[in-house]
Amino acid sequence: MDSKNDSKTPGAPTPALDPDAFARNLARLVEESGKAMAAYLKPREDGKAREEMAEEIADVVKTLSQVAEYWMADPQRTLEAQTNLFKGYMDLWAQTMRRMAGEPAEPVIKPDTKDRRFAHPEWSSNPFFDALKQMYLLTANWAEKIVRDAETLDDETKLKANFYVRQLASAISPSNFVLTNPELFHETLGTSGENLVRGMHMLAEDIAAGKGNLRIRQSDYEGFEVGRNLATSPGKVIFENELFQLIQYAPTTETVMSIPVLVVPPWINKFYVLDLTPDKSFIKWMVDQGLTVFVISWVNPDSAHAEKSFADYMRDGVLTALDRIEMATGEKRAHTIGYCVGGTLLAVTLGYLAAKNQDRVESATFLTTQIDFTHAGELKVFVGEEQIASLERRMKEAGYLEASKMATAFNLLRANDLVWPFVVNNYLRGKKPFPFDILYWNSDSTRLPAANHAFYLRNCYLENKLSKGLMTIENTRIDLSKVNIPIYNLATREDHIAPAKSVFLGSQFFGAPVKFVLAGSGHIAGVVNSPLKQKYQYWTGDAPKGDLETWLSTAEEHAGSWWPDWFAWLSTMSGERVPAREPGCGKLKPIEDAPGRYVKVRA
Repeated sequence: MDSKNDSKTPGAPTPALDPDAFARNLARLVEESGKAMAAYLKPREDGKAREEMAEEIADVVKTLSQVAEYWMADPQRTLEAQTNLFKGYMDLWAQTMRRMAGEPAEPVIKPDTKDRRFAHPEWSSNPFFDALKQMYLLTANWAEKIVRDAETLDDETKLKANFYVRQLASAISPSNFVLTNPELFHETLGTSGENLVRGMHMLAEDIAAGKGNLRIRQSDYEGFEVGRNLATSPGKVIFENELFQLIQYAPTTETVMSIPVLVVPPWINKFYVLDLTPDKSFIKWMVDQGLTVFVISWVNPDSAHAEKSFADYMRDGVLTALDRIEMATGEKRAHTIGYCVGGTLLAVTLGYLAAKNQDRVESATFLTTQIDFTHAGELKVFVGEEQIASLERRMKEAGYLEASKMATAFNLLRANDLVWPFVVNNYLRGKKPFPFDILYWNSDSTRLPAANHAFYLRNCYLENKLSKGLMTIENTRIDLSKVNIPIYNLATREDHIAPAKSVFLGSQFFGAPVKFVLAGSGHIAGVVNSPLKQKYQYWTGDAPKGDLETWLSTAEEHAGSWWPDWFAWLSTMSGERVPAREPGCGKLKPIEDAPGRYVKVRA
């Protein structure tokens, strides 16, 4: 690697700035910034993009004003809050002075061990950057405490205020700016600003790719291609309609268990998160265990799908898939797996089948699925009555929700992992991100049809009707207590989309006993955790009753992947072994090779 691009090592002299090179790069920087501005303005001038920040900013101001009103209403309370912050600053000043005098001094505050923003050694070795870091941490922690201690705020307002404060704190971190980040500062000097030129060029490209809105690249997009080195498990599309393609995967064993498996992925993401590279593929692993695996590949909807409802996704999606699996295999029942909102759709489908006394499903596995949305976490920030009404107005115009909107919401839940590191790396360091399959998939998001998405947000997040037995589909009330099939319910401990506490509570609404399992890591990595990798861990225990922490206190921890535990559970009810089924050997003939056309449509 060119030494000019290396960050400064502790104790090394500060790189010298080349004035001539800096002047040239400054001119190039101005030129690239003009391209970035043009990429931003042109879609707006052409009427293809519009500003949508006004309502969001208004809600931020309104929410934080309520926090301020609580503290300003009592002068004594205000004084105590200010005194606490000032004391922290004074302790920091004293600690810094001792360090400058060569005396040992313990930090006033340390970053969380998982906080990678301040990993560079100079954040601690250099007294200036160390003081800057600690001042930031003191201020950010104080602001979060101000929200926590605002006693008169209702839960919804406090949730939003905490989210907004954390977003603001993440944005103003000294790690995000050239002059206050030692690594960026030395790199800029060492390259005479060339890193900023490269970064501005990438910024212009990413704004253009987002059609006037910044689409932060999280992976090297040229390093992956669906069907080439992602989603490569052999199989055939054996059925398709306007909502989905049904993929049947080719067997790798001479015999298979008689009862097939249907995977219902989320329609807000693409199914190949379960079929990434072969060593991470849950689909391939299931096939290798002797299961006949079918997967729904949802369409990437456009305005033609605007009126496709939640009921349509159930009837023309899941139920139709079960019909076609019976035609393909001759089996009347199937094991089912639902991931995230695909699991919520599956749960509704099971409730519908129970109400109709239709015995179509042998078992159900839920992967990071919410059934009850009481503890749905910070995603509820985006789904208040006002936010949903605004979203419905926007969706009505286009017929769908742009893929970038949902992707941005998910990324903001972990801004210090999924937003700001890429801003720094891409646009300030001027470096392309590394190729990473999960982040490539994360950026390959889909649009959401207006009617379906509005129903889901209102009935689940806003009104929590599913667990209450108040949801109605096709004039049928969904009562999960009538669902009496075996259920395997997986949560992940660090999930920011379907919090483990929420998934655990959802276990308690079914009519049959539920096997609850808690996996390590988060919403994706905790699920896509192949036994080949031997990463993380999982916990098993008693039936899920009470609260999650009580359950966890008596649960047994196991090293590695939860996949073998799940298969051991499933094997007891998968029927006898039968000759392996080749895709297309039944009544349904192949249409095209897996992964099919639908999954390759980009938003």
